[in-house]
Amino acid sequence: MLESGIKGIGSDYTDPLFASVSNPLAGLFVGILATVLVQSSSVTTATIVGLVASGVVGVEAAVPMIMGANIGTTVTNTLVSLTNARRSEQFRLAFAAATMHDFFNVIVVIILLPLEVLTGFLHAGASWIAGLFVGGELGGSFDSPIKEAVGWLAKLASSGIEAIIGSDVAAAVVLIAAAIAVIFITLTFITKNMRMLVADRIEASLNAVLAKSGTIGIIVGMLVTIAVQSSSITTSILIPLVASGLLLIRNAYPITLGANIGTTITALLAAMAAGSVDALTIAFTHTLFNVLGILLIYPWPKLRYIPVVLAEALANLAVKRTSLALAYTFGVFVLVPFLGIIVLT
Repeated sequence: MLESGIKGIGSDYTDPLFASVSNPLAGLFVGILATVLVQSSSVTTATIVGLVASGVVGVEAAVPMIMGANIGTTVTNTLVSLTNARRSEQFRLAFAAATMHDFFNVIVVIILLPLEVLTGFLHAGASWIAGLFVGGELGGSFDSPIKEAVGWLAKLASSGIEAIIGSDVAAAVVLIAAAIAVIFITLTFITKNMRMLVADRIEASLNAVLAKSGTIGIIVGMLVTIAVQSSSITTSILIPLVASGLLLIRNAYPITLGANIGTTITALLAAMAAGSVDALTIAFTHTLFNVLGILLIYPWPKLRYIPVVLAEALANLAVKRTSLALAYTFGVFVLVPFLGIIVLT
């Protein structure tokens, strides 16, 4: 539906709107701010997949937006940590557990975004992986069983809206709004019901599992996030556990990394529904980015806990001055991206 609606608007409207996104930093900030506003990287990445599938945003321009979504999604657990602000020790632990995810994602973006801009290695690698799965080249399409199964619904919705409204452009706008609403509704129901099914079981067994291996923690974070379709739920579950002392920060750390990988499943499913090689490429770019980020930092003992150390240092300052925590959250997730978009566009 999203792809059909974007195509229905026409390039005269969409091209000027997204022209500024060709600037990598602008794309990064758009990804951050969009994810903060909708409180879900899954919604953002699914929307980006639709934009790429429709040809409005190119694969290269979409890569920084995907990276921005990775940063923006961490705002949820940072906000959750602020609920402990009146209890200093719990707040220190909770804020450190939340912001270590922020620091990890920002560090990975600082490393990989310039390399991607200079070489294009991420989307080139993702294109190769997409070719292994469906064949074809960038700009092409593939036969998707998901699209064949539900495509008639999008066509029916499009035809019905056009018949009621009359104007092609207005119908396309309504179709886009309806598509985004469907994404919100479906993800809300999936996350709500899956959290009811698995959250209590997760909390009961986390420490026992994580005491054995950080790699197991990464796998747990990935599988849980795939199940609940939301990295925010996975990481937010950890915050009260760390705050109460039931889970060590360094045991929670690998789970957040696994959540980064697990959250990419939504974009992959969206790309399969779109049936576009470009859409599948950007979805695999998201996965590749998160896997490479972990491989760059986690296996190396001297680098592994840099995000945790930085988060603990920030938390120690935030305990002394709570306003600093509020300023950090607003500045990183709202003010800087907003001003960056204004300046760069």
